[in-house]
Amino acid sequence: MATKRCYYEVLEVSKTASADEIKKAYRKKAIQYHPDKNPGDKEAEEKFKEAAEAYEVLSSEEKKSRYDQFGHAGMSGASGGGYGGGGMSMDDIFSHFGDVFGGGFGGGFSNFGGFGSSNGRRRANRGSDLRVKVKLTLKEIATGVEKKIKVKKYISCPQCKGSGAENDKAYSTCSTCRGQGQVTRVMNTILGQMQTAAVCPDCHGDGKTITKKCTHCYGEGIIKDDDIITINIPAGVEEGMQLSAGGKGNAARRGGVNGDLLIAIEEEAHPELIRDQQDIIYNLLLTFPQAAMGSAVEIPTLDGKAKIKIEPGTQPGKVLRLRSKGLPSVNRYGTGDLLINIAVYVPEKLTKEQETILSGMENSPNFQPSSSVKEKIFSKFRNIFD
Repeated sequence: MATKRCYYEVLEVSKTASADEIKKAYRKKAIQYHPDKNPGDKEAEEKFKEAAEAYEVLSSEEKKSRYDQFGHAGMSGASGGGYGGGGMSMDDIFSHFGDVFGGGFGGGFSNFGGFGSSNGRRRANRGSDLRVKVKLTLKEIATGVEKKIKVKKYISCPQCKGSGAENDKAYSTCSTCRGQGQVTRVMNTILGQMQTAAVCPDCHGDGKTITKKCTHCYGEGIIKDDDIITINIPAGVEEGMQLSAGGKGNAARRGGVNGDLLIAIEEEAHPELIRDQQDIIYNLLLTFPQAAMGSAVEIPTLDGKAKIKIEPGTQPGKVLRLRSKGLPSVNRYGTGDLLINIAVYVPEKLTKEQETILSGMENSPNFQPSSSVKEKIFSKFRNIFD
């Protein structure tokens, strides 16, 4: 799969560009690479779709913010889809962004009024978005995961294939727009006559009306049913992050554009490990003999159990670091570490024999901290209040 270009680079705008500047830049690119201007040119078609994908993200304040923070990885959703024109058909792009061309008569390109269709029609319907929550373990976050979720949503009617009509002949030409799917109006202004176009209010852009409705969906073209959706969650996502699967939301009435599936990420608490951004923290409790004499201990990691060596004389508060044993960045900018906080357990009660042994050790030079060690310990306490 080819690497996606930066959306700002695609539209040739800066990250500080205003919404109006982004819209103008997209309009310029769309006109340049429009299929009507470049018939049969596959490269122009791909650039047209690429510009639409960039505009879909950068024109949305929410999506733009997430893209600025996480890059293309933050845009990942369903398999092969993600955001933007990459998962859209040409009709979808025209339905979403046709208004960028100024109501159908922009810059002298009359065909833009139909948004690429031969008869000037426009699909006005768009399905609503769906929102779901997906709970992930730290292990799933570390590697990325494919999830299959069951949702109740509007799907295209299987009987009429989403048309809303009983059969292919159950239609008549719309009398309002005469089959064009849009109505035009001419207004007199101080600058002269101005022509505008709008979606036909009677046929909603279809150009035809149903004479005999489908008995399964009652002419709506959609029914509510359970659907199994497969989504790919990228590695490194965080609690509260929202991903989008383009076109996986509710189906639109009578063959319009499907809505999106919005996926809110929730993290499942690990019984032993704690997440701190990309790092993982484990609190290791040692016995006094283990800390004093050294030991080999087993600790949990995201990949299972691992053995680490405790050096003799390890002090409470010491932090051991296992490189690249944490979580990856959602932008693939490296991997965090596993941090092991050392604590030493002090028994609350001792037997007589233990008291005797410890009393004999108390006056030994090895059990008396030097002045430098004392200063090091006290400085930690002072820093707390600084």
